[in-house]
Amino acid sequence: MKTSALDAFDTILVLAPHTDDGELGCGGTIHRLIEKGKEVHYVAFSTCEESVPEGFPKDILSKEVREATAVLGIQEEHLHILNYRVRHFPAHRQEILEDLVALNRKLRPDLVFCPSSFDVHQDHQTISQEARRAFKNTSLLGYEFIWNNYNFASQCFVELSEKDIKTKVAAMECYQSQSKRLYAKDKLIRGAANYRGLQVQMEYAEAFEVMRWVIK
Repeated sequence: MKTSALDAFDTILVLAPHTDDGELGCGGTIHRLIEKGKEVHYVAFSTCEESVPEGFPKDILSKEVREATAVLGIQEEHLHILNYRVRHFPAHRQEILEDLVALNRKLRPDLVFCPSSFDVHQDHQTISQEARRAFKNTSLLGYEFIWNNYNFASQCFVELSEKDIKTKVAAMECYQSQSKRLYAKDKLIRGAANYRGLQVQMEYAEAFEVMRWVIK
Protein backbone atom coordinates (compact mmCIF):
# COMPACT_ATOMS: atom_id res chain seq x y z
CA MET A 1 0.00 0.00 0.00
CA LYS A 2 1.35 3.41 -0.98
CA THR A 3 2.30 5.56 1.98
CA SER A 4 2.24 9.34 2.27
CA ALA A 5 4.21 11.85 4.34
CA LEU A 6 0.82 12.78 5.82
CA ASP A 7 0.75 9.40 7.54
CA ALA A 8 3.38 10.68 9.99
CA PHE A 9 0.87 13.08 11.58
CA ASP A 10 -1.94 12.12 13.94
CA THR A 11 -3.26 15.39 15.42
CA ILE A 12 -3.55 18.39 13.14
CA LEU A 13 -4.49 21.96 14.04
CA VAL A 14 -5.76 24.48 11.48
CA LEU A 15 -5.52 28.15 12.47
CA ALA A 16 -8.03 30.34 10.62
CA PRO A 17 -7.91 34.07 11.46
CA HIS A 18 -11.43 34.40 10.07
CA THR A 19 -14.14 31.90 9.23
CA ASP A 20 -13.51 30.34 5.78
CA ASP A 21 -9.74 31.05 5.81
CA GLY A 22 -8.89 27.46 6.69
CA GLU A 23 -11.19 26.03 4.04
CA LEU A 24 -9.70 28.30 1.38
CA GLY A 25 -6.09 27.83 2.39
CA CYS A 26 -6.02 24.10 2.98
CA GLY A 27 -9.54 22.68 2.64
CA GLY A 28 -8.48 19.94 0.23
CA THR A 29 -5.64 18.86 2.51
CA ILE A 30 -7.97 18.89 5.53
CA HIS A 31 -10.33 16.55 3.72
CA ARG A 32 -7.48 14.25 2.67
CA LEU A 33 -6.21 14.08 6.26
CA ILE A 34 -9.65 13.25 7.60
CA GLU A 35 -10.09 10.57 4.94
CA LYS A 36 -6.91 9.06 6.39
CA GLY A 37 -8.50 8.95 9.83
CA LYS A 38 -6.52 11.84 11.30
CA GLU A 39 -7.80 14.05 14.12
CA VAL A 40 -8.19 17.58 12.75
CA HIS A 41 -9.00 20.60 14.92
CA TYR A 42 -10.03 23.95 13.44
CA VAL A 43 -9.81 27.29 15.24
CA ALA A 44 -11.61 30.35 13.87
CA PHE A 45 -10.38 33.44 15.69
CA SER A 46 -13.11 35.79 14.45
CA THR A 47 -16.61 35.50 13.01
CA CYS A 48 -16.20 38.96 11.45
CA GLU A 49 -19.52 40.35 12.62
CA GLU A 50 -18.55 43.88 11.52
CA SER A 51 -18.03 42.64 7.95
CA VAL A 52 -21.24 40.63 7.47
CA PRO A 53 -23.08 41.83 4.33
CA GLU A 54 -26.36 43.69 4.76
CA GLY A 55 -29.37 41.41 4.98
CA PHE A 56 -27.64 38.63 6.94
CA PRO A 57 -27.76 38.13 10.73
CA LYS A 58 -24.57 39.21 12.49
CA ASP A 59 -23.84 35.67 13.65
CA ILE A 60 -24.25 34.09 10.19
CA LEU A 61 -20.56 33.22 9.84
CA SER A 62 -20.64 31.25 13.09
CA LYS A 63 -23.39 29.12 11.57
CA GLU A 64 -21.68 28.84 8.19
CA VAL A 65 -18.30 27.77 9.58
CA ARG A 66 -20.02 24.94 11.46
CA GLU A 67 -21.65 23.77 8.23
CA ALA A 68 -18.46 24.13 6.17
CA THR A 69 -16.18 22.30 8.57
CA ALA A 70 -18.76 19.52 8.90
CA VAL A 71 -18.67 19.11 5.11
CA LEU A 72 -14.89 18.68 5.31
CA GLY A 73 -15.42 16.00 7.97
CA ILE A 74 -14.25 17.91 11.04
CA GLN A 75 -16.08 16.76 14.15
CA GLU A 76 -18.19 19.40 15.87
CA GLU A 77 -16.23 19.09 19.12
CA HIS A 78 -13.02 19.79 17.19
CA LEU A 79 -14.24 23.20 15.99
CA HIS A 80 -13.16 26.08 18.24
CA ILE A 81 -14.68 29.53 17.61
CA LEU A 82 -13.18 32.60 19.27
CA ASN A 83 -14.44 36.16 19.20
CA TYR A 84 -11.62 38.53 18.29
CA ARG A 85 -12.63 41.68 16.44
CA VAL A 86 -11.84 41.54 12.73
CA ARG A 87 -8.86 43.70 11.61
CA HIS A 88 -7.87 44.36 15.23
CA PHE A 89 -5.74 41.28 15.96
CA PRO A 90 -2.44 43.22 16.38
CA ALA A 91 -3.92 44.98 19.42
CA HIS A 92 -4.62 41.57 21.02
CA ARG A 93 -1.36 39.85 20.16
CA GLN A 94 -0.62 38.70 23.71
CA GLU A 95 -4.09 37.25 24.27
CA ILE A 96 -3.86 35.41 20.95
CA LEU A 97 -0.48 33.98 21.89
CA GLU A 98 -1.89 32.78 25.20
CA ASP A 99 -4.78 31.09 23.36
CA LEU A 100 -2.31 29.35 21.05
CA VAL A 101 -0.10 28.20 23.92
CA ALA A 102 -3.17 26.80 25.68
CA LEU A 103 -4.21 24.95 22.51
CA ASN A 104 -0.72 23.51 22.17
CA ARG A 105 -0.79 22.22 25.76
CA LYS A 106 -4.27 20.76 25.35
CA LEU A 107 -4.03 19.20 21.89
CA ARG A 108 -0.30 18.54 21.40
CA PRO A 109 -0.66 18.75 17.60
CA ASP A 110 2.14 17.36 15.46
CA LEU A 111 1.20 19.48 12.43
CA VAL A 112 -0.16 23.04 12.36
CA PHE A 113 -1.49 25.02 9.39
CA CYS A 114 -1.57 28.84 9.54
CA PRO A 115 -1.38 31.80 7.13
CA SER A 116 1.99 32.08 5.45
CA SER A 117 4.64 34.57 6.57
CA PHE A 118 4.07 36.41 3.26
CA ASP A 119 0.43 37.29 4.02
CA VAL A 120 -0.05 41.08 4.25
CA HIS A 121 -3.43 41.09 6.07
CA GLN A 122 -2.88 42.38 9.60
CA ASP A 123 -4.96 39.64 11.23
CA HIS A 124 -3.31 36.90 9.16
CA GLN A 125 0.13 38.29 9.98
CA THR A 126 -0.62 38.20 13.69
CA ILE A 127 -1.75 34.56 13.64
CA SER A 128 1.24 33.57 11.51
CA GLN A 129 3.74 35.31 13.77
CA GLU A 130 2.28 34.11 17.05
CA ALA A 131 1.94 30.55 15.73
CA ARG A 132 5.70 30.49 15.24
CA ARG A 133 6.15 31.47 18.88
CA ALA A 134 3.56 29.08 20.30
CA PHE A 135 4.48 25.97 18.28
CA LYS A 136 8.27 25.99 18.37
CA ASN A 137 8.56 22.21 18.42
CA THR A 138 5.86 21.45 15.85
CA SER A 139 5.84 21.16 12.07
CA LEU A 140 4.26 24.34 10.75
CA LEU A 141 2.97 24.90 7.20
CA GLY A 142 1.81 28.28 5.88
CA TYR A 143 -1.12 28.29 3.47
CA GLU A 144 -1.52 30.85 0.71
CA PHE A 145 -4.03 33.54 -0.15
CA ILE A 146 -3.36 34.68 -3.69
CA TRP A 147 -4.77 38.17 -3.12
CA ASN A 148 -2.85 38.70 0.13
CA ASN A 149 0.56 37.43 -1.00
CA TYR A 150 2.87 39.60 -3.09
CA ASN A 151 5.33 36.70 -2.84
CA PHE A 152 5.00 33.09 -1.74
CA ALA A 153 7.42 30.24 -1.04
CA SER A 154 5.82 27.14 -2.58
CA GLN A 155 8.04 24.66 -0.75
CA CYS A 156 5.55 21.88 -0.03
CA PHE A 157 2.82 20.44 -2.26
CA VAL A 158 0.00 18.15 -1.18
CA GLU A 159 -1.62 16.15 -3.96
CA LEU A 160 -5.42 16.33 -4.03
CA SER A 161 -8.00 14.08 -5.64
CA GLU A 162 -11.14 15.11 -7.48
CA LYS A 163 -13.07 14.19 -4.34
CA ASP A 164 -10.87 16.50 -2.24
CA ILE A 165 -11.53 19.39 -4.63
CA LYS A 166 -15.27 18.73 -4.79
CA THR A 167 -15.43 18.66 -0.99
CA LYS A 168 -13.45 21.90 -0.71
CA VAL A 169 -15.83 23.58 -3.17
CA ALA A 170 -18.85 22.22 -1.28
CA ALA A 171 -17.44 23.57 2.00
CA MET A 172 -17.01 27.03 0.48
CA GLU A 173 -20.56 26.92 -0.87
CA CYS A 174 -21.76 26.80 2.75
CA TYR A 175 -20.73 30.47 3.02
CA GLN A 176 -23.78 31.99 1.37
CA SER A 177 -23.01 35.33 3.02
CA GLN A 178 -19.71 35.40 1.08
CA SER A 179 -21.07 34.13 -2.25
CA LYS A 180 -20.32 37.39 -4.10
CA ARG A 181 -16.61 37.10 -3.39
CA LEU A 182 -14.57 35.72 -6.29
CA TYR A 183 -12.47 33.48 -4.06
CA ALA A 184 -15.53 31.42 -3.13
CA LYS A 185 -16.13 30.32 -6.72
CA ASP A 186 -15.57 26.81 -8.04
CA LYS A 187 -13.61 28.17 -11.02
CA LEU A 188 -11.00 29.95 -8.90
CA ILE A 189 -10.61 27.08 -6.43
CA ARG A 190 -10.07 24.56 -9.21
CA GLY A 191 -7.84 26.93 -11.16
CA ALA A 192 -5.51 27.48 -8.21
CA ALA A 193 -5.36 23.73 -7.52
CA ASN A 194 -4.65 23.03 -11.19
CA TYR A 195 -1.87 25.61 -11.23
CA ARG A 196 -0.18 24.23 -8.14
CA GLY A 197 -0.63 20.70 -9.42
CA LEU A 198 0.97 21.58 -12.75
CA GLN A 199 4.09 22.70 -10.91
CA VAL A 200 4.65 19.16 -9.61
CA GLN A 201 3.05 17.15 -12.43
CA MET A 202 -0.18 16.43 -10.61
CA GLU A 203 -3.75 17.27 -11.56
CA TYR A 204 -4.56 19.07 -8.31
CA ALA A 205 -2.48 20.25 -5.35
CA GLU A 206 -2.32 22.78 -2.55
CA ALA A 207 0.98 24.55 -1.92
CA PHE A 208 2.44 25.53 1.43
CA GLU A 209 5.34 27.48 2.85
CA VAL A 210 7.47 25.28 5.09
CA MET A 211 7.77 27.45 8.17
CA ARG A 212 9.08 24.61 10.34
CA TRP A 213 9.53 20.91 9.66
CA VAL A 214 10.16 18.66 12.64
CA ILE A 215 11.26 15.08 12.07
CA LYS A 216 10.80 12.75 15.03
